[in-house]
Amino acid sequence: MKVFKFGGASVKDAAGVQNLAEIVRTQGRNAVIVVSAMGKTTNALEDLVRAYTNPKPGQIQARLQTIRSYHESIIHGLTGDFTSVYQTFDSLEAYLKQPFKGLYDEVYDQIVSLGEVMSTQIVAAYLANTGIPTRWTDARQLIATDVTFREGRVDWDETNRRINNTVTTGAVTVTQGFIGQSPDGRTTTLGREGSDYTAAIFAYCLNAESVTIWKDVPGVLNADPKWFDETVLLEKITYQDAIELAYYGATVIHPKTIKPLQNKGIPLFVRSFLKPDAPGTVIGHYERHLLIPSFIFKINQVLISLHPNDFSFIAEDNLSRIFGRFAQAGVKINLMQNTAISFSVVVDNNLDRIPELLVQLRQDFRVSYNDGLELITIRYYDQSTIGRVLVNKKLLLEQKSRYTVQLVVKDLG
Repeated sequence: MKVFKFGGASVKDAAGVQNLAEIVRTQGRNAVIVVSAMGKTTNALEDLVRAYTNPKPGQIQARLQTIRSYHESIIHGLTGDFTSVYQTFDSLEAYLKQPFKGLYDEVYDQIVSLGEVMSTQIVAAYLANTGIPTRWTDARQLIATDVTFREGRVDWDETNRRINNTVTTGAVTVTQGFIGQSPDGRTTTLGREGSDYTAAIFAYCLNAESVTIWKDVPGVLNADPKWFDETVLLEKITYQDAIELAYYGATVIHPKTIKPLQNKGIPLFVRSFLKPDAPGTVIGHYERHLLIPSFIFKINQVLISLHPNDFSFIAEDNLSRIFGRFAQAGVKINLMQNTAISFSVVVDNNLDRIPELLVQLRQDFRVSYNDGLELITIRYYDQSTIGRVLVNKKLLLEQKSRYTVQLVVKDLG
């Protein structure tokens, strides 16, 4: 059994779906196929959630129609029975006619999860029409989580039981990334870009031979081509280095993906759907670490500095209060640093969560912050690599360990 994961870029149009089918036909006739929402559908559905929870005349219907038209444009370039896709749109439209109630994060999961559902319905219908034995499977019935919306925690024992009772050989299993289900039957999601993690969950439960993530890049590069003109393909990476790179924000792999695979020694391939015969990158049990620096850039960062109102030290009681606030708000800390009477963190500028977090923090601390920043992480750095990324940048904060340096900078324009 192999597990293939296809991201949104690989199925952004009809030609992408046809290319997926050819890869499956030649390399994955007995695979589990995990598919993300098509193109930028998740972003569009997030906009729809905002329109639904803060309604303005005509916005909900306009955004829903945009999403529907996009999927119909893909369907019109394919052949197959796409009845289920239209049924999903009908159920979404019915949901949006109900008045908004409950928690924002719960509503988010009920709406945004449908991007994966519609994507896999289209892919499965097309695969079946081309003669590939195909079984569409609802990941919400297989991935058991708690009730933490937008960051569901997996119940591994229950998930393992469900997957092994459902997934069989003899056909391609097409299922959704990113989504799961709480014990009371409500849809949950596993965190933004969580489809890689879904692939790892299936591989772990099925003792898969391998996992392949199909991307629009040749494999794992030492830097994002958007930032560097000259990048190097990393042909082999240890599990440890992959975990470190993902943790610091390398977008090619979701941070939670590696550990389940490492636990069972399942190799992870990162390959190009544009050049499916190229070997790409393999992540596995290797002793040798990376020999060249790797660069990770995170933009739109906020530096938040906290100072206790009573001028007390940043000790265990204050740290406990701070971390509790961040956990409650669901905000991940990308970097932290403290002095005797201040504590600084760098986080993504999430407009859905940061404003309320700042309100909560101001109850106990004086708060200052800078936005519009970049967080640059260099794994296996030297001084020349640091100098390279600081050109035309103002350095606000630096943190070094033996193998990794993190730099918070502002562009000088």
